[in-house]
Amino acid sequence: MKNIINRLAEDHVLSRDEFRELLTNITDEEQEYLAEKAREVRHQVYGYDVYTRGLIEFTNYCKNDCYYCGIRRSNQNASRYRLTEEDILECCKVGYELGFRTFVLQGGEDGYFTDERLEDMIRSIKRDYSDCAITLSVGERSYDSYKRLFDAGADRYLLRHETANEEHYGKLHPKELSLHNRKQCLIHLKNIGYQVGCGFMVGSPGQTVDNLIDDLEYIKELEPHMVGIGPFIPHKDTPFADQTQGTLEMTLRLLSIIRLMNPRVLLPATTALGTIHPLGREKGILAGANVVMPNLSPTDVRKKYMLYDNKICTGDEAAECRMCLAWRMENKGYHLVVERGDYKI
Repeated sequence: MKNIINRLAEDHVLSRDEFRELLTNITDEEQEYLAEKAREVRHQVYGYDVYTRGLIEFTNYCKNDCYYCGIRRSNQNASRYRLTEEDILECCKVGYELGFRTFVLQGGEDGYFTDERLEDMIRSIKRDYSDCAITLSVGERSYDSYKRLFDAGADRYLLRHETANEEHYGKLHPKELSLHNRKQCLIHLKNIGYQVGCGFMVGSPGQTVDNLIDDLEYIKELEPHMVGIGPFIPHKDTPFADQTQGTLEMTLRLLSIIRLMNPRVLLPATTALGTIHPLGREKGILAGANVVMPNLSPTDVRKKYMLYDNKICTGDEAAECRMCLAWRMENKGYHLVVERGDYKI
């Protein structure tokens, strides 16, 4: 197995059979060796710096009905909200003072937020915080919409592909959503010039090892600047309420594999990881991740943005999140840095 891991570290790709071996037949000792190789590569590119992104969850309205998501259209128990531009700018003000130089505007696919409204918001943030990057995560839009938002000042875009296998995609989404369109959106975003992020849930219902290999091959083909993966966690008000959540071990294994596949990738240790294990985010960093995303959303709306159950940090003030994470990272030999944290070309 160490030969396979070493080959991945050197060549950044494996055959499907080798990926299958790595995903299914690895001992604890070999997984630690995999993480060690991923850390080596991460240190060569990014040192011991951990980039912070200030997450602003600005709307939980969504037109889609994805089977895994707590803010899906048909969840009548969701308490809906939208932040105003003033609310968002106040989040940025708090975040800037705490050292954040990237703001992530994330929300459901909410028709209220037209191109014009999003453009105004982006321009206002750039006017007040010109040294900061803006990441958008607002789902599938048209090429022209993506271009307008990029021209207004957006720098990055996160759009998880969720699964690169068409049959599996159909098990997670209603018929009106298609993997083809999702992939087309990612191509549009890259062509426009965004730093682009894709990603998937680990252990989502119906996921097979072959599906995971499809995901890895798709990531290799797309060459994104960012990859966001985290364990699937069920939400009580979705069709997947009774499904089993994804595991810490497989998520960490995939983080290390993705780091070795793409040494320069911006790779978050996600909130979902911290939700399924008290040291999940630290373990993610030790597996090769180099980004954390504390929540800057107002505390009175955080409990309403529940994509999955038992999400951590829903009651913390932004400063608490930032200081807690700084301590956690320092404890493992890493440090949060005050910079945009761009992809290294």
